[in-house]
Amino acid sequence: MKNNDQEYGASADAIEFHYGTGNEYFATWLGKSMAYSCALWDENDPDQSLDDAQFAKIRHHIEQSRAPGQSRVLDIGCGWGTVLLPLVKQFDVKNAVGLTLSESQANWINEHPDPRVEARVESWKDHDPTAQYDSIISIGAFEHFAKLGLSADEKIAIYREFFSRCHGWLGSRGYLSLQTVAYGNSLTEDFDTFIAKEIFPETDTPKLFEIAAGCERLFEPIVIYNHRDDYRRTLRAWYSNLKANRARCVELEGEEEVARFEQYLRLMAYMFEVGGLDLYRLTLRKIDNPKQP
Repeated sequence: MKNNDQEYGASADAIEFHYGTGNEYFATWLGKSMAYSCALWDENDPDQSLDDAQFAKIRHHIEQSRAPGQSRVLDIGCGWGTVLLPLVKQFDVKNAVGLTLSESQANWINEHPDPRVEARVESWKDHDPTAQYDSIISIGAFEHFAKLGLSADEKIAIYREFFSRCHGWLGSRGYLSLQTVAYGNSLTEDFDTFIAKEIFPETDTPKLFEIAAGCERLFEPIVIYNHRDDYRRTLRAWYSNLKANRARCVELEGEEEVARFEQYLRLMAYMFEVGGLDLYRLTLRKIDNPKQP
């Protein structure tokens, strides 16, 4: 990890502060998918399970990135491998590479090895592939790329570096499927201090115009969804799971930690419910020969 991580967003230490709470702890309430990002719910099915909604999200990003049957696919912010394993086991991808800053998550993936899957404890800023990728997926990582206190121009510069790197890694007209939390009807000063200090340190979410400016003339937006109610429903499902398994969670991590997560899940669900936060799913296609200003 390079020494200039603090100029960007969440460092490896900040990521591990949250995700290093414990793999078993997260497994207790995330569900079988171990997906720690917004699910894709069927609004016409009030009885849909969390696991089914999470797999619908995974399928969405795999299909939107045009990954099925491809040779090499990159997952930036791969978590516990919830996209990597379906890529190779169900969608006939020959090699899936995942990047995470969490040693705990990488260890989880390596405890369930598959020769077609490679998990790296590595930032996108340091990634240097030996061959191009056919598709790129990034779910729930983009919101950690910039930290609080940066100007819009500084954030856009970081996002543009990210999109520039993805542009170079992809083959001709390759697709990037991106999911990120973003500011909705709120301002930077509305970023909750509890979330900033106790849950996701060194993190600031993007605004939609910052994402657009970052990918301008590098990627063509094909589809943009705002599924903020999906995240409200996901957070409520996680909260219900945590409450149902509270005794075990306290046994694993202690009362203070569990109470902290309960507060976090309730607060975030409220922010998505009232529109303070949005949840964007974007399908982006590489522009092969971007014009230079």
